[in-house]
Amino acid sequence: MQRVVIIGGGAVGSSIAYFLSQTPDAFDVTVLERDPTYAQASSALSASSIRQQFSTPVNIGMSQMGIAFLRDLAATLYVDDPAPDIGLTEPGYLYLASAAGCATLRSNYDTQRSQGVDVALLEPVQLQARFPWLNTADLALGALGLSGEGWFDGYGLMQALRKKAIAQGATYRRAQAVGLLRDGARVNGVWTSDGAALPCDVAVNAAGPWAARVAQWAGIALPVRARRRTVFSFSCPQALPNCPLLIDPSGIWFRPDGDKFLCGYSPDAADDADDLPLDAQLDAFDNHVWPALAARVPAFEAVRVRSAWAGYYEMNVFDHNAIIGAHPDCPNLYFANGFSGHGLQQAPATGRGIAELLRYGAYRSLDLSALSFQRVLDNRPLLEKNII
Repeated sequence: MQRVVIIGGGAVGSSIAYFLSQTPDAFDVTVLERDPTYAQASSALSASSIRQQFSTPVNIGMSQMGIAFLRDLAATLYVDDPAPDIGLTEPGYLYLASAAGCATLRSNYDTQRSQGVDVALLEPVQLQARFPWLNTADLALGALGLSGEGWFDGYGLMQALRKKAIAQGATYRRAQAVGLLRDGARVNGVWTSDGAALPCDVAVNAAGPWAARVAQWAGIALPVRARRRTVFSFSCPQALPNCPLLIDPSGIWFRPDGDKFLCGYSPDAADDADDLPLDAQLDAFDNHVWPALAARVPAFEAVRVRSAWAGYYEMNVFDHNAIIGAHPDCPNLYFANGFSGHGLQQAPATGRGIAELLRYGAYRSLDLSALSFQRVLDNRPLLEKNII
């Protein structure tokens, strides 16, 4: 039986624990989670959305597996009553493009259709007919996901994975990992803050925004950084019928959230430093976000901010894609990091993939080898055009 220690009990770490603990005779799974309240966890602070409108087949495939998992979650992750309910809704994503962005949107569309994504390109007149509340004057094209895209309760997903993993025999231990016991090409244990060394046959880095620190304990440079992102919740007196998650050409996004809306933005590179405190950037709404929202949706002239919070993206600064699998110089240290905002939607596929690597030595259901650490070492970035 392989002793597996997973550092990080968020959605990704708990997904790995869930899939591994399906065969408890093969794996003894321990998850180290320093804060079981998950107060700063990305799983709890995310806007919790899922899309298939990526530009690379591997990301599309991961989200296709993800949406199937989310749809069946109540039965798959059932432990006892009440069954888990993550409130999955699928109104789609709507990417908008000016003339300058048309070629990229069409290229992405061709890739998506070749992978079976249910997406449609809409001209401005079609956008106006479908979404009469939308200002299309400066738009040239839109791409709308017709199914398999939407949003859900990310914290609920994480808790359901955790509860099911525990029911299947995984152990969750409240402890902070502080080091790795590495001997040559192997990691033989994980040091915790209480001075104990937890022995392992396999260690998994699922530490989210803090993943680079864990990698450094093994002498490995991991290009993942904690980047702050603010989410604003606001109300609008006017309803927006059939509103999807909308990504404006400016990079600002918004989506419904019950009777309110959530929105966010990516800060300029000069303001996007590592490890900034998790303080919501309230001034950014009035100075940057709201003018773009009001220009795109005239009804948003009359919005009112209700709340705001900040969370971390575990940003892969190499190519904004996940790094999944073992490091070639330390083959029993596995990585599941750098999702760059896509961790919740890619957690099911990641958990299944890591479990397959440990059970069979290879991927069986979905080939994630394009996301291996080797591409970083070879300086071969996997470029994803659709980053939010």
